[in-house]
Amino acid sequence: MQVVPREGDNAMAIAGPRPMEWSTVPYSAPQAPVPNGKQRTSSLESPIMLLTGHQSAIYTMKFNPSGTVIASGSHDREIFLWNVHGDCKNFMVLKGHKNAVLDLQWTTDGSQIISASPDKTLRAWDVETGKQIKKMVEHSSFVNSCCPSRRGPPLIVSGSDDGTAKLWDLRQRGAIKTFPDKYQITAVSFSDAADKIFSGGIDNDIKVWDVRRNEVTMTLQGHSDTITGMQLSPDGSYLLTNSMDCSLRIWDLRPYAPQNRCVKIFTGHQHNFEKNLLKCSWSPDGSKVTAGSADRMVYIWDTTSRRILFMLPGHTGSVNECVFHPNEPIVGSCSSDKQIYLGEI
Repeated sequence: MQVVPREGDNAMAIAGPRPMEWSTVPYSAPQAPVPNGKQRTSSLESPIMLLTGHQSAIYTMKFNPSGTVIASGSHDREIFLWNVHGDCKNFMVLKGHKNAVLDLQWTTDGSQIISASPDKTLRAWDVETGKQIKKMVEHSSFVNSCCPSRRGPPLIVSGSDDGTAKLWDLRQRGAIKTFPDKYQITAVSFSDAADKIFSGGIDNDIKVWDVRRNEVTMTLQGHSDTITGMQLSPDGSYLLTNSMDCSLRIWDLRPYAPQNRCVKIFTGHQHNFEKNLLKCSWSPDGSKVTAGSADRMVYIWDTTSRRILFMLPGHTGSVNECVFHPNEPIVGSCSSDKQIYLGEI
C-alpha cells in the first residue's frame, strides 16, 4: 500500500484498496491524487485488472447482466466465473465440455450460462450451483456460436459447421427447428422480438430467417470474408458484424430501412492466419463498438463518427473478444495469451 502526501496539508491520503460498494453510479469517494492527475471512473479495485488462471487460449468472455461476474470460455475446455470487484477472484469452474469453449452467453436473468463447443454440443449451466442443467446434442459438427433470446420463452439459437442454425427451447428436449444453410455457420443472433434469426458464415453473407416461416427473408451482403461475430444493438434496431475481411459493419434492421442496409463500416482491427472467430460488441448506450483483433490490441470506435477512440495494448496474443460492462465505463478483453484484462475507459 502506497502512502501519498497531499500538497498543502499534513493529512495523508491512502492510495490502495478501497471499500467495494456495488452501485451503478460512478465511484466518487474521496480520492488520492493519481500520478497523472486522472480521476478514477469505475469501482474496479485498480484502473487495470489482470485475471489469470486459464491453461490455454480464451475465446470468449461476457459480463453477467448486473455486471458483478464475468464468465470466460477457453481452449482448456473450462468456463471460469470471476468476481468483477475486489481482487477479481475466480470463484467457480464449470467443467463438462470435451473440447474448447468457443462462445458463451448469459441468459437475460443472469441465472444460466449457455456455451458452444467443437464437441458438437451446446450446454446450459446453473450459475448458482455450477451444475450442467442441459446438454443439446443434435449438431453433427463444431458448434461455433450461440445466442439466447432477450425476452419471451427461454429460446436459444446455435450455429454450426454442419451448415445449420438450430432453435432450442430450454424447457423441451431436442431442437425445435433447424434452419439449413449450404455453408458452415460461424455466428448467430436473435432479433429483439426473437421472431427472426441472423446467421453468418463462410459465404460472407448474413441471412435473416423468419422463425415462423422457416425461410430466409433477407440477405445482407457486403462483407468479403467469413463472418466471425455478430451482436444486436441494445435498442434492437441494428446488427453489428465482424468479418475476416478486417471490417466491422453496422446494418439497419428496421422494417422500412433503405435497400442498402449497411450504414457504417469500421476498420483498423486485424484478422490473421489463426482464423479465430473474433467477436464484436456494443456499449450499453450504443455510442461505442468494440471488436476482437489479431494484432493484440483492443479497439473501440465511436459509433457516430466511426473514429477509433481507443487502441488499448497489453495482450500478447490475439484479442478474441472485448465486451463493455453493462453499467460502468469498463471494458473487458480476453486473448489467446490466456489472460483477461479489465480496464477503465
